[in-house]
Amino acid sequence: MTDANLMQAGNGPFWARIRGALGAKRPQGQPAQPVPAYGKAAIARSLGMKPRLGAPLEEHLLEAWQASAARHVSLSLLVIEIDRFTEYFSAYGRATAEDVAASLFETVGATLPRQGDTCFRLGRHQFVVALPDYPVLMARVAAQKIASAIYEDAIIHKESHAGVVTVSIGIAVSNPAGGLDRRFFEAANGALSKAQWRGLNRIEAVDLRKAKTRKDQPRKAA
Repeated sequence: MTDANLMQAGNGPFWARIRGALGAKRPQGQPAQPVPAYGKAAIARSLGMKPRLGAPLEEHLLEAWQASAARHVSLSLLVIEIDRFTEYFSAYGRATAEDVAASLFETVGATLPRQGDTCFRLGRHQFVVALPDYPVLMARVAAQKIASAIYEDAIIHKESHAGVVTVSIGIAVSNPAGGLDRRFFEAANGALSKAQWRGLNRIEAVDLRKAKTRKDQPRKAA
């Protein structure tokens, strides 16, 4: 679900193959149509690709992971997505959708609990926040404040049942140890998908510490 790097990679060999395949199906004499930037991630996802998060975000996650591991504290990861963004884009156009996304990015940043906490924008309609030393209950409180602040902005969204722009948030919490576990982001993204399945303006969390604790427990002798 990461559009940022895909939009920058539109001239790579993969997209050359895509354009070639589209050209093979095009009637002769009809000009080639470029693949829209906002559609490249959808094509990649349909082919099972897993785009990178981008160097700045990956470096930030690695630093947060290592700092949490060194201090033996929990790390919470929030993946935030604008609800019904595709419908908003279609109804209001690219420029307005971009302005709204930029406005929400500022709202998220202003709502973060501590000075130094950082929000990263991921693609057109997602935001990512890493919160070291934040267990699951504190992460839920932070997520609720973000969702409430965006709801209270009351940005009209006529294609949403809520009537205004809302976000759904997925949370993953882990006790970092060793190298960065790439499944950490996937877990938060999975929690986001579950939240979206439940409806609008929802929050779901997965606590990876429980699974790790069970795995580390010694088995009883038979």
